[in-house]
Amino acid sequence: MKFMVVYTYEPKDREAVIKKRMEQGEIRPPGMKSLGEWSYIGTGRVFELVECDDPRAMLGASAQWADLGKIELYPVMETEEVMKLLPK
Repeated sequence: MKFMVVYTYEPKDREAVIKKRMEQGEIRPPGMKSLGEWSYIGTGRVFELVECDDPRAMLGASAQWADLGKIELYPVMETEEVMKLLPK
């Protein structure tokens, strides 16, 4: 399953977020694969598309960043797949 992860942090936490990322790198449990990551140019927000079959692993990885910001997890599907599931 794919999840869009939206991580938002306050400007006052910017340096702490950068430091943590530089020191720890990307935190990924086994079975969790990043399909892409994008930073909002205005700062304070990161978007990552992740593939993971275990939502508990998603929650565990996200919890490690909760001290510095807000994490939103959205299960997503490709639009073409959604369209196939809609009634005709």
